[in-house]
Amino acid sequence: VKLPRHHDRLLLERETEIQRCNLSSTLALPPLTYSTRAISRVALLITNRNFANERLTRKGAEKDEENMEKLLRSLGYEVVKHNDLTAQVLHTFAEHPKLRDTDSVFVVIMSHGKREFVLGVNHSEENKDEFPVDNIYRHLGPQECPALMNKPKIIIIQACRGETGGSVLVSDSASDKVVCDDVSQQLPANGGGKIVDDAIRYVHKEKDFISLLSSTPDTVSYRREDLGSFLIQYIAEVFNTCSHEDDIDELFRKVMQRFEEFPDNTKRQMPTKDRCTLTKRFYLFPGH
Repeated sequence: VKLPRHHDRLLLERETEIQRCNLSSTLALPPLTYSTRAISRVALLITNRNFANERLTRKGAEKDEENMEKLLRSLGYEVVKHNDLTAQVLHTFAEHPKLRDTDSVFVVIMSHGKREFVLGVNHSEENKDEFPVDNIYRHLGPQECPALMNKPKIIIIQACRGETGGSVLVSDSASDKVVCDDVSQQLPANGGGKIVDDAIRYVHKEKDFISLLSSTPDTVSYRREDLGSFLIQYIAEVFNTCSHEDDIDELFRKVMQRFEEFPDNTKRQMPTKDRCTLTKRFYLFPGH
C-alpha cells in the first residue's frame, strides 16, 4: 500500500502534540505514605485464654499476650487489654477518646476460631458464642468510628479458620509438640514445652485496613504451650528487627516467609493477608 506523501509529516505532528500534552499536564498525586506524626497511639489487645469449657483453655496464650503487649508498647501504642471478644468491647474501643489523636490503630485478637468467626470465652456446643470477623471492620469503619477515618487500621487475628491441617505429604515423623486453636480437635494432655467542616461527602465503608490472619481458610493455627503461637512469635521477631525501615505490607510478607521454616516436619501453617484497603504505604516510624 502506497502511503500519501504527507503521511510522515502527519505522524510527526501527532507525536509533537502528544509530547506537548505530556509536558503541559501535571498530575497532583496524593502522598505515597500515611502520616505517622502522632504523639499518642492506641491499640486493642484481646486474649481469650480461659474458656467456660476448661478443655478449651489455650495454654501459651499468656505468652502471646505478653509478647504482643511488649511489642505494641515499644512501637508507641497505649494498649487497651481485654480477656473476651464481644461487640461491646469493640464498640467501647471505637469511642476511645485518644482515637482522634492517634495516627493508626492495631487490633490484635487471639482465641479459638472458625472460618468467619472468632469464638468467645463462653463458647460450647450448646452455647454458640461466635463473633463474626466482619463485625470488626464494621465497628472500626467510618460510620461507627469516624475518628479513625483515613488512618491505617491493622488487624491481626490468631485463631483457627477451620479444622484441616495445612500440610500435604510430599516426603517423610509424627510429633505432638504443637497444639492448634481449633475447638473440634482433641486437646493434648498437660505438658510443658509444647509446641472538620459541615460538608457531606461519601467515603468507602471499609478503607485503610490491612489484616493478617494466622492461617488460610479452612485450616488450623498452631501454638506452643511454653512459647505461645507461632504467628505472634514471628510477628515480634520481624517487627523488632525490621519495623524501623519496612512498611506494614512488607513486614507482613516477612512474617509469612518465616513460616517456610516451620519447626514441625508434619505440620504446616501459612498466614494470609486479607482485606487490604490501604491506599498508601504505612511505616510505623516517622521519616518515610
